[in-house]
Amino acid sequence: SGAEGRGALAGRGADAGAGRAMLPRRSSLTGLAVGLFAVYVAHTCWVMYGIVHTRPCPPAAPDGCIRPYLARRPKLQLSVYTTTRSNIGNENNIDLVLNVENFDVESKFERTVNVSVPKKTRNNGTLYAYIFLHHAGILPWHDGKQVHIVSPLTTYMVPKPEEINLLTGESVTQQIEAEKKETYALDEPISHWRSRLTLNVMVEDFVFDGSSLPADVHRYMKMVQLGKTVHYLPILFIDQLSNRVKDLMIINRSTTELPLTVSYDKISLGKLRFWIHMQDAVYSLQQFGFSEKDADEVKGIFVDTNLYLLALTFFVAAFHLLFDFLAFKNDISFWTKKKSMIGMSTKAVLWRCFSTVVVFLFLLDEQTSLLVLIPAGIGAVIELWKVKKALKMTFEWGGLMPTIKFGDFTESEKKMEEYDNQAMKYLSYLLYPLCIGGAIYSLLNVKYKSWYSWLINSFVNGVYAFGFLFMLPQLFVNYKMKSVAHLPWKVFTYKAFNTFIDDIFAFIITMPTSHRLACFRDDVVLLVYLYQRWLYPVDKSRVNEYGESYEEKPRRKPHKE
Repeated sequence: SGAEGRGALAGRGADAGAGRAMLPRRSSLTGLAVGLFAVYVAHTCWVMYGIVHTRPCPPAAPDGCIRPYLARRPKLQLSVYTTTRSNIGNENNIDLVLNVENFDVESKFERTVNVSVPKKTRNNGTLYAYIFLHHAGILPWHDGKQVHIVSPLTTYMVPKPEEINLLTGESVTQQIEAEKKETYALDEPISHWRSRLTLNVMVEDFVFDGSSLPADVHRYMKMVQLGKTVHYLPILFIDQLSNRVKDLMIINRSTTELPLTVSYDKISLGKLRFWIHMQDAVYSLQQFGFSEKDADEVKGIFVDTNLYLLALTFFVAAFHLLFDFLAFKNDISFWTKKKSMIGMSTKAVLWRCFSTVVVFLFLLDEQTSLLVLIPAGIGAVIELWKVKKALKMTFEWGGLMPTIKFGDFTESEKKMEEYDNQAMKYLSYLLYPLCIGGAIYSLLNVKYKSWYSWLINSFVNGVYAFGFLFMLPQLFVNYKMKSVAHLPWKVFTYKAFNTFIDDIFAFIITMPTSHRLACFRDDVVLLVYLYQRWLYPVDKSRVNEYGESYEEKPRRKPHKE
């Protein structure tokens, strides 16, 4: 028996040693993620510094310097032409829509002009704007020191589906939409008018080093030789980030004139380089399959916020990504090790799964930004997996259709189920009438694209408005057990940070109003959980009534021999 005791002690020692050996492995993934995050942030800060801070030409080597032509203070003129051709050789077949004489590069302005729409453009064609910056009193084609840039005034996009009252079939724009349906199919992209044209000129008297010209600015520069020195002509830039989806107008065959708002403002070299990189990034997203609407959400982050808030948004987004990863990782780890549902509300797990899937389908139906849609989709997959674990479901394939089997629950788990049912019984008296009443009200008074859209909106409105009530069963279980030790508090910690980060994003990223309000609703739920955490403190060294200990090395009293 002594040998057996020593063997058992040795076995426990080996297990403890194995546990200590496994501890660094379990935490290595988190450490690696945090390390990569720190490297990513540091590298991004270094790249951003290199973009906004350009090294000037050293005074010791003046021969290799490229000087600004604007430093000579020439008299300039701004001319904007339109044409259906992507390149022009002379003044034939073009229309002058704006002419600004004695153009001052330092003065900001905004003007709205009416542009004639050619028949080719009305037939789902394209119209281009040519912007010339040239010497005053000289036509652009006769000025050897003119600079110009071209930009399409039209873009192709699938029109938004018509919303109607599902009972009466009435639409506010029924006659207009009927006219469009005779010409275009709603599932085909049609030509839209870009009603804004934003121009910038780089006004800094910056002297570039000819041997190390930034590649991003170089493609916008035009050089001229004046005597022994090389000058670069004014850098003209079109701010494509200001072209938003909300400013687009559908072009139909009856349209002969459309308004165009031309706005101008000076720009610094640092902001110009930053804007060029951002426009290239948006273009890359579109090449990877992002739609015009998805790219528009990214544009809104840059255009609708100032540079300081933009920098804050970057760091907030980076931390949000880190906490999302850590929350997903710890959530999966917690549920992988979970062998029983003791202390956990099965109804709360089912509700979270249902609500997450409904929210994902709603965001998909609303064509929400991929920035919001992708995390919602990942969360829905994880919640479905949790339901499989909570119900102890197994799938057996005996043909084309699998057979679903459910595991047995212990007496303690059945006791938890009684608490669950008791909480849900009282909630159903309040919840179901409110959800059904809201669905009937929206059917009578709100217009939708289809019956499916109404159904998803009704579900999601119930989730957003009353979803936090379905967290009450878990709170009720915590109250009955007078314990919160069974909850995944690491996950809650990461989600707590993300909850407050979501509050910031609620004002930055475009999303449905109901989804924005739900971000603040989550704050209330979180505070209640934190209150229960304070009310029922956890002694991690104590082995609870279910034989579980929450400390890696529980303290043991020494045994008396």
